[in-house]
Amino acid sequence: MHGRPRKAPKPEDEAASSAKAQKLRALQTQFFTFHHNKIYTKEAVELSAKLLEINPESYTAWNYRKLAVEHYLNLPDCNPDSIKSVLDDELRVVENALRQNFKSYGAWHHRKWVLSKGHSSIDNELRLLDKFQKADSRNFHAWNYRRYVAESMKRSEQDELKYAEDMIYTNFSNYSAWHNRSVLLSALFEKKAGGFLLKEKVLPEEYEFIHQAIFTDPDDQSGWFYHLWLLDQTVTTDSPLLASSWPGHGSDVLLVGDRCYNGSAFSPFSALHSDSGSFPIVLYFNQPVGGVNSSTVTVECGFNKNEDLFWKPLSASNSQTARVWVAHLKVPSSDLHSTVEVSVGHSKGIISTRGFVYSHPSMFSFKVHVQPMERDSSQVSVAENISLREENFKVYGTQSEESIIDSFDQLIIKNGHETTASNWRFEALAKEIECFRELLSLVDCKIGKLTLARLLKAYDAMSYPFANKLVHSEEVLELYSDLMKLDPTHYQFYKDEHSIVLLQKVTSSKESLLQHCFQYKVSASSAICDPICLRLNNLSLSRMGAFEKLLWVQMLDLSHNELQSIEGLEAMQLLSCLSLRNNKLRSLTALEPLRKLKSLRILDISYNQIGDQSIDTTRYVCSSPLSHSVGSELNRDETVTSDVALINNWEAFFIFKDFNLNQLDIVGNTIADEKFKSVLVKIMPKLKQLDGKLLD
Repeated sequence: MHGRPRKAPKPEDEAASSAKAQKLRALQTQFFTFHHNKIYTKEAVELSAKLLEINPESYTAWNYRKLAVEHYLNLPDCNPDSIKSVLDDELRVVENALRQNFKSYGAWHHRKWVLSKGHSSIDNELRLLDKFQKADSRNFHAWNYRRYVAESMKRSEQDELKYAEDMIYTNFSNYSAWHNRSVLLSALFEKKAGGFLLKEKVLPEEYEFIHQAIFTDPDDQSGWFYHLWLLDQTVTTDSPLLASSWPGHGSDVLLVGDRCYNGSAFSPFSALHSDSGSFPIVLYFNQPVGGVNSSTVTVECGFNKNEDLFWKPLSASNSQTARVWVAHLKVPSSDLHSTVEVSVGHSKGIISTRGFVYSHPSMFSFKVHVQPMERDSSQVSVAENISLREENFKVYGTQSEESIIDSFDQLIIKNGHETTASNWRFEALAKEIECFRELLSLVDCKIGKLTLARLLKAYDAMSYPFANKLVHSEEVLELYSDLMKLDPTHYQFYKDEHSIVLLQKVTSSKESLLQHCFQYKVSASSAICDPICLRLNNLSLSRMGAFEKLLWVQMLDLSHNELQSIEGLEAMQLLSCLSLRNNKLRSLTALEPLRKLKSLRILDISYNQIGDQSIDTTRYVCSSPLSHSVGSELNRDETVTSDVALINNWEAFFIFKDFNLNQLDIVGNTIADEKFKSVLVKIMPKLKQLDGKLLD
C-alpha cells in the first residue's frame, strides 16, 4: 500500500495478531450481552472502554456509552459534580481511543457530543488538538473538530487564519490548512466583517500568498486547489442574475396555428409554430434559483392574466431550483397584435441555492402577433421524411442574413449592474494570466496549463458583454488540446472543457453563428416551416454548453459528434427537430432531458451505442443527476404493468411516454430490434414514421 512492498508476516507477529483477535472477540461477546440487556454498571461501562481502546471504530460501543451517560445523568441523586465526573471520564476514553487511531470518526464525533452537553471545559481542547496536529498536520478530522472548538470558544476568524497560515508555512503541502483558510475567508466575506468587507482588498493579497506555494513546488496539488477557489471567488457574483430569455427583448413573435409564416417581415429567430395556442417564456439565470412564480415574475399583456401563469423549473433532479424556468403563455385564436412586458425580481422571493437574493431586477418586452390559419389537408404530407442531411440545406440569402444579425443582440439580457466585472477583477485576472504564462515559460506543468486555460476563459467571460468577442478562445482551445495529449488519464475531462469553449466561440458573435445557420428545403409539412437549422455537426463535441445563447433554436443538428450526455438541452424549449445521429449515447436514460421538450416532433438518435451495455452504468456512476430520476414519478395506479412487453422495457416507457413525436429514427443501436420497435409504437401512438418507414 502507498508504494510499500508487501512483506510476509513473521510467526511472532501472526501469534500476536491471533491473540489480539481472540481477546477482542471475548470482549465483544461480553459487551453485547451488557448492551442488549441495557446494563450500565461500572463494570459494563469500563469493559466498553477497553473494547474501544482496542477498536476505536466500534460505533456500537460509542452509542452504548452515550446511552450509559444519559442513564447516569437521569439518576435522582445526580449533581453537578457527578455530571462533570461522568463527562470527564468520557473525554479520557476518547483521548485513549484517539491515541490508537487519531482518524477515528466515532471518537471525534463522541468527543463533540460530550462537549455539546455543556458541562466540560473547552479550554483544554486546543492544546489536545495541537498534539494531534503535530502528529499529522493534514488530519482533516482534527481540522473539522478545530472549527467546532473555535466556534464554541468564540475564537475570532482572524486568529484562526493566523494559525492556518503558520501551519501552511510549516508545510506548503498541507491541503487541510488551505481548505480551512478558504472556509474562514468565506465566513468573513459572508459576514462582511471589518477589513474583509471588500474582496478586492483580500483576494489580490491571497493570490500573492498562494504564489509562494505554487512556485516553490509546482507539482504539489494543495496550492492549486486553493488557487481554483480564489478564481471562483473572483469571477462569481453573489447575487443571481438573469442571463438570457426567450423571447428576447425587443423581438417580434409571430405565432401561426397550423403553418409557419415565411414572410421576411419577421425574424426566423422568433417565427414560431404552435398547435396548442401557447408559446413558452423562458428565463435563463446564471446560477440555479428558486422562488420563481407569479409574485416574483410579472407578465403584463392584454390577453392573459399574470396569475394564470405557472412557472416550472427545468431541473434534472426534479427539485424546485434550476437555472432555467419556463411558463407557457396562452394566446387567443383570433388575430392579435399585443405587447408583452416581463418583470423579473421586482418583488423579493427569488433566491439562489447559495442563499443569495435576486437583487438586480430585470425587465424585457416583446410583441406578439397571432395569425390563425386553417389547415389545408391537401398540402400536408405526413409521409414526408424530414432529414437533416447535407443535401437538404441551403445557405441563407443576404436578406435572411440581415434578419439573423439584427436579432442576435436580442438574445442576451443586458445587465447594467456589477454583473460582470469591476476593474479589480479584470486587473486580478490579467495579473494571474501574466504570472502563469511566466511560470509555463520556465517549467512544463500540466496543472499550470489547466489553470491558465481557466483564467483565460474567465477573463473572456467577464469581458464578453463589453467586447462582443472572445479574445482568448483559440489559445484556450490549444491549451486543452495539449492537455489531452500530455495527460491521457484525464482525456475526457479536457475534451469536455474543449467542447464547451468551442461552443462558446461559435455562439460569441453574429459572424461565427451565421456560419452554422442553414435554411431547410421548402417543406409542405406542418411541423417544419422554413426555420433556421443550427448545424453543429462534425465538431467532435463531447459535451454541450452555451445554452443561454441557443434558446431560439427550433431545428438542431448535432450529428457526427462524440456526445455521451445531452444534459442542459432541456433549456431549448422551442426545439421541434433534433438530430443526434452518430454520437456515443449509451443508454435510454441519456435521453431524459428530451422529456421536457414539449415541442419536439422529430428525433434522430440512430447509430449511437444504446443497448451495447446490458446494464445502464450511468445509473450507478452518477455521471448525471438525470440518471436517478427515471421512473421516480411512477403512478402505481397505472395499468402499464398488465403489458409484459412494457414491463421488460420500463425505462423506454418512462423516457418516451411523454413524447409527442411524429418521426423517430433509432436504427443502428443494439437495442433497436423489431421487438423493441413494436414497444415504441405502443408507447407513442402519435408516431407516424419509424426509421424512415410510414407506420400503419
